Amino acid sequence: MWFVIPAVLVYVAVVIAPNVQGLAYSFTDWDGFGAAASFVGIDNYRHVFADDNAVGSIVNTFVLTLLVTVGQNVIGLLLALGLNSQVKSRYLLRLVFFLPVVLTPIVAGYLWKYLLMPEGTLNAVLGSLGLDGLQQDWLGDPDLVLYAVCAAIVWQGAGYSMVIYLAGLQAVPSEALEAAAMDGAGPVRRTWSITLPLINGAIVVNLLLTVLGNLKQFDTVFSMTSGGPAGASETMATTVYKSAFLYLQYPNALAQGVLLTLVVGVIGFVQYRLTQRKALA
Repeated sequence: MWFVIPAVLVYVAVVIAPNVQGLAYSFTDWDGFGAAASFVGIDNYRHVFADDNAVGSIVNTFVLTLLVTVGQNVIGLLLALGLNSQVKSRYLLRLVFFLPVVLTPIVAGYLWKYLLMPEGTLNAVLGSLGLDGLQQDWLGDPDLVLYAVCAAIVWQGAGYSMVIYLAGLQAVPSEALEAAAMDGAGPVRRTWSITLPLINGAIVVNLLLTVLGNLKQFDTVFSMTSGGPAGASETMATTVYKSAFLYLQYPNALAQGVLLTLVVGVIGFVQYRLTQRKALA
Protein backbone atom coordinates (compact mmCIF):
# COMPACT_ATOMS: atom_id res chain seq x y z
CA MET A 1 0.00 0.00 0.00
CA TRP A 2 3.02 2.30 0.36
CA PHE A 3 2.94 3.18 -3.33
CA VAL A 4 -0.34 5.09 -2.89
CA ILE A 5 1.12 7.39 -0.24
CA PRO A 6 2.50 10.02 -2.71
CA ALA A 7 -0.86 10.20 -4.49
CA VAL A 8 -2.71 10.51 -1.18
CA LEU A 9 -0.38 13.27 -0.01
CA VAL A 10 -0.86 15.22 -3.24
CA TYR A 11 -4.64 14.79 -3.01
CA VAL A 12 -4.66 16.01 0.58
CA ALA A 13 -2.46 19.01 -0.25
CA VAL A 14 -4.32 20.03 -3.43
CA VAL A 15 -7.94 19.11 -2.60
CA ILE A 16 -8.58 18.39 1.07
CA ALA A 17 -6.46 21.10 2.72
CA PRO A 18 -7.78 24.03 0.57
CA ASN A 19 -11.36 22.90 1.13
CA VAL A 20 -10.89 22.67 4.89
CA GLN A 21 -9.20 26.07 4.89
CA GLY A 22 -12.03 27.56 2.82
CA LEU A 23 -14.61 26.09 5.19
CA ALA A 24 -12.82 27.68 8.15
CA TYR A 25 -12.54 31.07 6.43
CA SER A 26 -16.25 31.02 5.57
CA PHE A 27 -16.93 31.65 9.27
CA THR A 28 -14.70 34.73 9.38
CA ASP A 29 -14.62 38.21 7.87
CA TRP A 30 -11.42 37.42 5.96
CA ASP A 31 -10.71 40.08 3.33
CA GLY A 32 -8.85 37.76 0.96
CA PHE A 33 -5.41 38.92 1.96
CA GLY A 34 -3.33 37.92 4.97
CA ALA A 35 -4.64 36.05 7.97
CA ALA A 36 -8.31 35.74 8.88
CA ALA A 37 -9.56 38.69 10.93
CA SER A 38 -12.17 37.43 13.32
CA PHE A 39 -14.79 34.75 13.78
CA VAL A 40 -18.29 35.89 12.71
CA GLY A 41 -20.24 32.64 13.11
CA ILE A 42 -22.83 31.97 10.42
CA ASP A 43 -23.24 35.63 9.40
CA ASN A 44 -21.80 34.96 5.93
CA TYR A 45 -24.37 32.21 5.36
CA ARG A 46 -27.16 34.50 6.55
CA HIS A 47 -26.04 37.07 4.00
CA VAL A 48 -26.22 34.47 1.24
CA PHE A 49 -29.85 33.59 1.99
CA ALA A 50 -30.73 37.27 2.45
CA ASP A 51 -29.36 38.05 -1.02
CA ASP A 52 -32.11 37.70 -3.63
CA ASN A 53 -29.55 37.25 -6.40
CA ALA A 54 -27.82 34.40 -4.54
CA VAL A 55 -31.13 32.68 -3.78
CA GLY A 56 -32.16 33.13 -7.43
CA SER A 57 -28.92 31.50 -8.54
CA ILE A 58 -29.71 28.46 -6.38
CA VAL A 59 -33.16 28.15 -7.99
CA ASN A 60 -31.67 28.63 -11.48
CA THR A 61 -29.07 25.94 -10.79
CA PHE A 62 -31.72 23.35 -9.91
CA VAL A 63 -33.92 24.31 -12.88
CA LEU A 64 -30.95 24.15 -15.26
CA THR A 65 -29.83 20.81 -13.83
CA LEU A 66 -33.32 19.31 -14.19
CA LEU A 67 -33.87 20.56 -17.75
CA VAL A 68 -30.41 19.59 -18.98
CA THR A 69 -30.51 16.17 -17.31
CA VAL A 70 -33.83 15.32 -18.96
CA GLY A 71 -32.98 16.85 -22.34
CA GLN A 72 -29.45 15.48 -22.62
CA ASN A 73 -30.40 11.95 -21.60
CA VAL A 74 -33.53 11.71 -23.73
CA ILE A 75 -31.71 13.00 -26.82
CA GLY A 76 -28.60 10.93 -26.09
CA LEU A 77 -30.68 7.79 -25.67
CA LEU A 78 -32.69 8.39 -28.85
CA LEU A 79 -29.49 9.00 -30.82
CA ALA A 80 -27.93 5.84 -29.40
CA LEU A 81 -31.00 3.74 -30.24
CA GLY A 82 -31.10 5.13 -33.77
CA LEU A 83 -27.37 4.74 -34.42
CA ASN A 84 -27.19 1.25 -32.90
CA SER A 85 -29.06 -0.05 -35.94
CA GLN A 86 -27.57 -1.16 -39.25
CA VAL A 87 -27.80 2.28 -40.88
CA LYS A 88 -24.98 2.54 -43.45
CA SER A 89 -23.79 5.95 -42.30
CA ARG A 90 -24.05 5.15 -38.59
CA TYR A 91 -20.31 5.59 -37.91
CA LEU A 92 -20.22 8.96 -39.67
CA LEU A 93 -23.34 10.10 -37.82
CA ARG A 94 -21.88 8.98 -34.48
CA LEU A 95 -18.84 11.13 -35.22
CA VAL A 96 -20.98 14.11 -36.21
CA PHE A 97 -23.10 13.95 -33.05
CA PHE A 98 -20.03 13.46 -30.86
CA LEU A 99 -18.08 16.40 -32.33
CA PRO A 100 -19.63 19.07 -30.01
CA VAL A 101 -18.23 17.15 -27.04
CA VAL A 102 -14.64 17.86 -28.08
CA LEU A 103 -15.24 21.62 -27.96
CA THR A 104 -14.42 23.35 -24.72
CA PRO A 105 -17.53 24.71 -22.96
CA ILE A 106 -16.20 28.25 -23.42
CA VAL A 107 -15.99 27.85 -27.21
CA ALA A 108 -19.41 26.17 -27.35
CA GLY A 109 -20.86 28.99 -25.28
CA TYR A 110 -19.50 31.70 -27.59
CA LEU A 111 -20.75 29.79 -30.65
CA TRP A 112 -24.26 29.74 -29.21
CA LYS A 113 -23.97 33.34 -28.10
CA TYR A 114 -23.39 34.49 -31.68
CA LEU A 115 -26.04 32.09 -32.95
CA LEU A 116 -28.68 33.50 -30.58
CA MET A 117 -27.85 37.20 -30.78
CA PRO A 118 -30.71 39.45 -32.02
CA GLU A 119 -28.88 39.79 -35.34
CA GLY A 120 -27.53 36.21 -35.12
CA THR A 121 -27.95 33.17 -37.33
CA LEU A 122 -31.14 31.79 -35.75
CA ASN A 123 -33.12 35.01 -36.16
CA ALA A 124 -31.72 35.40 -39.69
CA VAL A 125 -32.91 31.91 -40.63
CA LEU A 126 -36.34 32.54 -39.10
CA GLY A 127 -36.58 35.82 -41.02
CA SER A 128 -35.59 34.17 -44.31
CA LEU A 129 -38.35 31.60 -43.78
CA GLY A 130 -40.93 34.34 -43.21
CA LEU A 131 -41.21 33.49 -39.51
CA ASP A 132 -40.45 36.99 -38.25
CA GLY A 133 -42.94 36.53 -35.42
CA LEU A 134 -40.71 33.85 -33.89
CA GLN A 135 -37.61 36.06 -33.80
CA GLN A 136 -36.56 36.76 -30.21
CA ASP A 137 -33.83 38.36 -28.19
CA TRP A 138 -32.98 34.89 -26.90
CA LEU A 139 -30.24 35.94 -24.50
CA GLY A 140 -31.68 39.34 -23.61
CA ASP A 141 -35.13 38.18 -22.50
CA PRO A 142 -35.14 37.13 -18.80
CA ASP A 143 -37.96 34.66 -19.54
CA LEU A 144 -36.02 32.89 -22.32
CA VAL A 145 -32.35 33.13 -21.44
CA LEU A 146 -32.16 30.15 -19.07
CA TYR A 147 -33.83 27.88 -21.64
CA ALA A 148 -31.43 29.14 -24.33
CA VAL A 149 -28.46 28.30 -22.11
CA CYS A 150 -29.93 24.86 -21.37
CA ALA A 151 -30.29 24.22 -25.13
CA ALA A 152 -26.59 24.98 -25.63
CA ILE A 153 -25.53 22.66 -22.80
CA VAL A 154 -27.78 19.86 -24.06
CA TRP A 155 -26.41 20.30 -27.59
CA GLN A 156 -22.86 19.87 -26.36
CA GLY A 157 -23.51 17.04 -23.90
CA ALA A 158 -25.94 14.84 -25.85
CA GLY A 159 -23.11 13.21 -27.80
CA TYR A 160 -21.35 12.25 -24.58
CA SER A 161 -24.50 10.59 -23.23
CA MET A 162 -25.00 8.91 -26.62
CA VAL A 163 -21.59 7.22 -26.38
CA ILE A 164 -22.34 5.81 -22.91
CA TYR A 165 -25.74 4.56 -24.06
CA LEU A 166 -24.17 3.02 -27.16
CA ALA A 167 -21.71 1.15 -24.95
CA GLY A 168 -24.64 -0.19 -22.92
CA LEU A 169 -26.56 -1.19 -26.05
CA GLN A 170 -23.61 -3.25 -27.31
CA ALA A 171 -24.14 -5.57 -24.34
CA VAL A 172 -27.82 -6.22 -25.07
CA PRO A 173 -28.07 -9.80 -26.46
CA SER A 174 -29.59 -9.82 -29.92
CA GLU A 175 -31.15 -13.23 -29.17
CA ALA A 176 -33.50 -11.67 -26.61
CA LEU A 177 -34.64 -9.00 -29.06
CA GLU A 178 -35.10 -11.55 -31.84
CA ALA A 179 -37.12 -13.83 -29.56
CA ALA A 180 -39.33 -10.91 -28.53
CA ALA A 181 -39.83 -9.95 -32.18
CA MET A 182 -40.86 -13.52 -33.00
CA ASP A 183 -43.42 -13.29 -30.18
CA GLY A 184 -44.93 -10.25 -31.86
CA ALA A 185 -43.38 -7.47 -29.76
CA GLY A 186 -42.98 -4.25 -31.73
CA PRO A 187 -39.94 -1.92 -31.62
CA VAL A 188 -41.39 0.24 -28.83
CA ARG A 189 -42.32 -2.77 -26.68
CA ARG A 190 -38.88 -4.36 -27.20
CA THR A 191 -37.16 -1.13 -26.27
CA TRP A 192 -39.28 -0.58 -23.16
CA SER A 193 -39.37 -4.14 -21.85
CA ILE A 194 -35.96 -5.49 -22.88
CA THR A 195 -33.47 -2.82 -23.95
CA LEU A 196 -34.01 -0.21 -21.23
CA PRO A 197 -33.84 -2.67 -18.29
CA LEU A 198 -30.64 -4.18 -19.73
CA ILE A 199 -28.90 -0.80 -20.05
CA ASN A 200 -29.83 0.27 -16.54
CA GLY A 201 -26.14 0.70 -15.68
CA ALA A 202 -25.61 3.17 -18.55
CA ILE A 203 -28.71 5.13 -17.51
CA VAL A 204 -27.48 5.41 -13.92
CA VAL A 205 -23.99 6.53 -14.99
CA ASN A 206 -25.42 9.14 -17.35
CA LEU A 207 -27.78 10.52 -14.71
CA LEU A 208 -24.99 10.72 -12.13
CA LEU A 209 -22.60 12.51 -14.48
CA THR A 210 -25.23 14.88 -15.85
CA VAL A 211 -26.67 15.93 -12.49
CA LEU A 212 -23.34 16.41 -10.73
CA GLY A 213 -21.77 18.17 -13.72
CA ASN A 214 -24.59 20.66 -14.15
CA LEU A 215 -24.89 21.53 -10.48
CA LYS A 216 -21.40 23.03 -10.98
CA GLN A 217 -22.21 24.58 -14.37
CA PHE A 218 -20.10 27.67 -15.01
CA ASP A 219 -18.23 27.84 -18.33
CA THR A 220 -21.09 27.77 -20.81
CA VAL A 221 -23.29 30.07 -18.74
CA PHE A 222 -20.56 32.63 -18.18
CA SER A 223 -19.44 32.71 -21.80
CA MET A 224 -23.01 33.09 -23.08
CA THR A 225 -24.58 35.52 -20.61
CA SER A 226 -22.28 36.12 -17.62
CA GLY A 227 -25.38 35.30 -15.57
CA GLY A 228 -27.54 38.03 -17.09
CA PRO A 229 -29.77 39.69 -17.90
CA ALA A 230 -30.55 40.87 -14.36
CA GLY A 231 -29.38 37.55 -12.91
CA ALA A 232 -31.92 35.52 -14.90
CA SER A 233 -29.29 32.92 -15.85
CA GLU A 234 -27.12 33.18 -12.77
CA THR A 235 -25.98 29.85 -11.32
CA MET A 236 -24.35 29.06 -7.99
CA ALA A 237 -20.94 28.72 -9.65
CA THR A 238 -21.15 32.09 -11.45
CA THR A 239 -22.28 33.75 -8.24
CA VAL A 240 -19.27 32.37 -6.38
CA TYR A 241 -16.96 33.67 -9.10
CA LYS A 242 -18.50 37.14 -9.14
CA SER A 243 -18.54 37.47 -5.37
CA ALA A 244 -14.87 36.53 -5.13
CA PHE A 245 -13.24 38.10 -8.19
CA LEU A 246 -15.55 40.94 -9.29
CA TYR A 247 -16.99 42.25 -6.02
CA LEU A 248 -14.11 41.04 -3.76
CA GLN A 249 -16.64 39.74 -1.20
CA TYR A 250 -14.51 36.81 -0.13
CA PRO A 251 -16.51 35.80 2.96
CA ASN A 252 -19.73 35.59 0.93
CA ALA A 253 -17.94 33.77 -1.88
CA LEU A 254 -16.56 31.21 0.56
CA ALA A 255 -19.98 30.65 2.13
CA GLN A 256 -21.54 30.22 -1.32
CA GLY A 257 -18.75 27.83 -2.32
CA VAL A 258 -19.29 25.74 0.78
CA LEU A 259 -23.04 25.60 0.09
CA LEU A 260 -22.38 24.55 -3.51
CA THR A 261 -20.03 21.81 -2.32
CA LEU A 262 -22.64 20.60 0.18
CA VAL A 263 -25.37 20.52 -2.47
CA VAL A 264 -23.21 18.55 -4.90
CA GLY A 265 -22.01 16.22 -2.14
CA VAL A 266 -25.47 15.51 -0.70
CA ILE A 267 -27.11 14.94 -4.10
CA GLY A 268 -24.20 12.77 -5.21
CA PHE A 269 -24.44 10.70 -2.03
CA VAL A 270 -28.21 10.28 -2.39
CA GLN A 271 -27.80 9.20 -6.00
CA TYR A 272 -25.08 6.74 -4.98
CA ARG A 273 -27.24 5.23 -2.25
CA LEU A 274 -30.23 4.91 -4.56
CA THR A 275 -28.00 3.26 -7.15
CA GLN A 276 -26.62 0.81 -4.61
CA ARG A 277 -30.10 -0.03 -3.34
CA LYS A 278 -31.33 -0.68 -6.88
CA ALA A 279 -28.29 -2.82 -7.66
CA LEU A 280 -28.91 -4.98 -4.58
CA ALA A 281 -32.63 -5.32 -5.27
